[in-house]
Amino acid sequence: MILSGVGRRHGARGPWVLRGVDLELPAGTLVRIEGPNGAGKSTLLRVLAGVSAPTEGRVTGRPRTAYVPERFPAALPFTAAGYLVHMGRAHGLTAAEAATRAAGWLGRFGAEGYARTPVAELSKGTAQKVAVAQALMAAPGLLVLDEAWTGLDAGARAELDLAVTERLGDGATVVFVDHDPHRLAGAAPTAHRLEGTGLVPVTATTQGPRVRIEATCQDPTSVPSGLPDGTILERGDGTPAAIRLTTTTGHSDPLLRALLAADPPWHITGLTRLPAQIPASVPGARAASTTAHGPHGTTTREPDGTDAAQDRAQGSDHGRDPAPAPAGDPRRTPYGQALRRTAALTRYQTALLARSQRWLAPVLLYAAALGIGVRAGQPVLDSLGYASAVLLPVAAWIVRICATQEPSAARAVSAAAVGPRRAHLAALVAGLACALALGCAGAAFVLLISDPADTGGAVAVPLLPAALAGLGAITCCALLGAAVGALCTRPLVHRRGWSLAAAALGSLSVLVAGVSPANAAVSALVSGSATGTVPSTSLPAAAALAVAAGAAALTSRTSALRG
Repeated sequence: MILSGVGRRHGARGPWVLRGVDLELPAGTLVRIEGPNGAGKSTLLRVLAGVSAPTEGRVTGRPRTAYVPERFPAALPFTAAGYLVHMGRAHGLTAAEAATRAAGWLGRFGAEGYARTPVAELSKGTAQKVAVAQALMAAPGLLVLDEAWTGLDAGARAELDLAVTERLGDGATVVFVDHDPHRLAGAAPTAHRLEGTGLVPVTATTQGPRVRIEATCQDPTSVPSGLPDGTILERGDGTPAAIRLTTTTGHSDPLLRALLAADPPWHITGLTRLPAQIPASVPGARAASTTAHGPHGTTTREPDGTDAAQDRAQGSDHGRDPAPAPAGDPRRTPYGQALRRTAALTRYQTALLARSQRWLAPVLLYAAALGIGVRAGQPVLDSLGYASAVLLPVAAWIVRICATQEPSAARAVSAAAVGPRRAHLAALVAGLACALALGCAGAAFVLLISDPADTGGAVAVPLLPAALAGLGAITCCALLGAAVGALCTRPLVHRRGWSLAAAALGSLSVLVAGVSPANAAVSALVSGSATGTVPSTSLPAAAALAVAAGAAALTSRTSALRG
């Protein structure tokens, strides 16, 4: 992955946060980003993760990416496991794979008991474990961690350290920000510091001698609690219950006390003094594999202490890429994979809308409008035209809800998974689908109670052609309503008051303007009702589709630039 002359600023005339950033990230490297608060570390990480597009410059070679934001939101109407399954599917996993990996990662972080707990009811630390789990379960080629250790208990921090070394061992790139200067120091990260608007390599000093403690426990799944910050935990050496803990000499005594006071107790089997750490400024430095000689010959072990060949042969669910689709499966193509992941995120957005109950107000408004304006025995074409016209502002409302319903941190996670354009498009498609479903229900209600005749009641109107014409008008109005909703909210309009006013005015203008496809479709139904002739509404629907596609393309592109 390469950043070439990358710059980023907020707004067309805002100050530059980043400017002229050149950075190359080879596969399998660990990179630490440093800088004071407000220097732009989070902005750089969002650009690296693909959440935000650079204002200038290029980012090339980005692999499949997962992102952990600085503060993960609790306002999500899903259980912990439910949210993880949605995100796993957005990363390309099947539902079964996502459920298995979700359970596995929650277990590794000691949060398996909260799998069925709503995210909104989780503590800050447990919610952070969910945020970390959603990134790791995807086995990404690029893992971006923005202070991901914040809020985690000592055992979970050590498990995240271990997970990072696993990803590095699999050839992934990991970029992180953390306030602890010793974080992952044992893995010898390459460090860069933000100064002004640029990025410069850091010449770090060695941190002195270290101590490696070897210990065993009767419980293989146990992780000692109360570990000092910066402790590197490794498993392996042929014994599932054996661990190696590496820390600085200043932290060795607290670490020994934590092990001896643990329940169940840990037994100290070895204590080794190590030389000073590799300086963090060594270009391209990473945790090296070691060669171990045992009774079964010589094996190569990864930095996490596992037998690499055996681990790959067993196909562990943690830190591994999803199994490829069978030959000939359209999911193997990049287009098929992108379509599948976008569809998964659309289902997530639809579920988010349904569970949040924000759909209730526009649905009740549409039902009330039909109840007032449609009476039994009225001409069917007139009633279909009315149902179509009323749907347009309702569709704009629903699409506005879908475009703004996801908390900003959760939206960043989604954007890193599929890209900000597809993430925004998924929200628009979810809103449009809900509006179309509502319009179809309204059309069914109209057809059920209306009179299949002209306005004077003298000419019979065939019901099936009338239904097709009505569905065409409803589709036309839903598409244009979606376009109005997309253009009158984020990322083009951010203030709620201006957004509501623009959506209301835009909906009215689209309905009354003579050149509007919605006006043409509704007028055709009303005119046909006067003569008893069923009009064709296919051309207005096609024109509305083109307008909606243009609005979706514009707002999706802008969402990346302003993300």
